[in-house]
Amino acid sequence: MTQSPTLVACLLFFSACSVAANLHAADRGRLIFSDDFQRNESQELKDEVGNGWGTNSERRAGGNKQVDLRNGAMYIYLHKDADHGVSVTHPAEFRNGSVELKFMLEHPKDTLGLNFADLECKEVWAGHLFKVVIGVKQTELADLKTGVMDLKTREARKANTLTPARQAELKTKSKKFDYKLDTGTWYTAVATVNGDTLSVSIDGKHVGSFSSPGIAHPTKRMLRLAVHRNVVVDDLKIYSRD
Repeated sequence: MTQSPTLVACLLFFSACSVAANLHAADRGRLIFSDDFQRNESQELKDEVGNGWGTNSERRAGGNKQVDLRNGAMYIYLHKDADHGVSVTHPAEFRNGSVELKFMLEHPKDTLGLNFADLECKEVWAGHLFKVVIGVKQTELADLKTGVMDLKTREARKANTLTPARQAELKTKSKKFDYKLDTGTWYTAVATVNGDTLSVSIDGKHVGSFSSPGIAHPTKRMLRLAVHRNVVVDDLKIYSRD
């Protein structure tokens, strides 16, 4: 049977898109973890994310549920009794690589944090190395290891003994980029680590890059999704280029 020129053109177009998507993913390196959250929970009282995920709800929210799997996505929300933002964690060991995920912000004050950590690094608080924070107006990239989470710096800040020189230096440890997003809309973000440089793109558009020593920490061992209000996440992938 002869196919119409229009059908042939459509088939070629979708084939090209598929090849381009596969090549684009290959450029990111080796896939070491993925989750599409297409599963059900056995109850609705406690976090039950599964697939290797952990949360801080037991310690920081009285055990109340703050992560819900529904509609094939992960809904993260801060419980009213929580004394800390929600942290949803997964092991992710690499030196250079990237994290790709779909996300939706539902309120103008919502932010999605991608916090890269190494709990074996004892010179920083709670293993904090660097982070990406995506909001509806801005995206922030920050070096935490040589910035505010350095233990000596953290102690000096709490004691209000930071020197003027260190205060000025801390201002160089993060960078903000104006980039507007709509609430209630799905986006795809990619955070890429290459040496001492952290870059972020949203829906294939470059948002910004930031270079700082802490980003080059030899081993990133954990990804934390940090949420202070509400965020929806889906189709998360972690790649290593090591």
